[in-house]
Amino acid sequence: MDARSPLGEFLQARRAQVSPEEVGLPRYGDRRRVPGLRREELAMLAGVSAGYYTRIEQGQSPGASPEVLDAIATALRLTTPEREHLHVLSVTAGHRSGPSAPPAEECARDLRTLLSAMTDVPALVIGRRNDVLAWNRAGHALLAGHLDHAAPDDPATRPNMSRLVFLDAHTRALYRNWPAKARAVAGNLRVMTARHQGDASLAGLIGELAIESPEFATLWAGHVVAPCGRDVFDLAHPVIGDLTVTQQSLRVPDEPGQSLITITAEPGSPSAAALATLS
Repeated sequence: MDARSPLGEFLQARRAQVSPEEVGLPRYGDRRRVPGLRREELAMLAGVSAGYYTRIEQGQSPGASPEVLDAIATALRLTTPEREHLHVLSVTAGHRSGPSAPPAEECARDLRTLLSAMTDVPALVIGRRNDVLAWNRAGHALLAGHLDHAAPDDPATRPNMSRLVFLDAHTRALYRNWPAKARAVAGNLRVMTARHQGDASLAGLIGELAIESPEFATLWAGHVVAPCGRDVFDLAHPVIGDLTVTQQSLRVPDEPGQSLITITAEPGSPSAAALATLS
């Protein structure tokens, strides 16, 4: 396994983002062959031999102990999500396989019933690639009113939220702080690719976005890690105007890779009144 494995790429990218000065190491001269930390410097900070760390980065020592991974994560100043991402990559490093056709994704009937019952809350169900598997009327009206409401019903026409954020002008204009939204989407895709290595359709989406969107290509090269959870966004909706919403992502227990996305506003706020008009 070479240094271009997902684990090796992630560690190399993060080494490049940490300067010796940030971690209290002296810089001897200005002519360094690599940006950021050298492998030997990171190994010293993590308390392991340079040879052992090199084998980890090159994917030749899969299954490194949690203690060693935590030491490397601490040396690299990784956030909690980034630390978890490192552990996932280490577990999957020794089990790589060629691209495979993923199973088809569908929204369960009970989940569709729940979406329909959430008349006052914009909501949607997304799959492992961020494909929209289903949405209620409020969710459709808030996020993609310019698309056909029935589009998610047919796999051939399903909207993809990642593609919309980076390649669709209407969606880009919806987010007042588009760079923050773009970073969140790219970071979540990074998490999903670690969990679903070998998914050919997911790899195809990444390739498409990297070619079509320079912003995505930059974020992807930086190995941004940002699992979906709770985010607050300011929207500029073409019909109901400006509003601030909270987006929450809830995993679907029986369908790994699927999430229920809900969007709410502070009760009694102008944003909540604006959302109410979508119902």
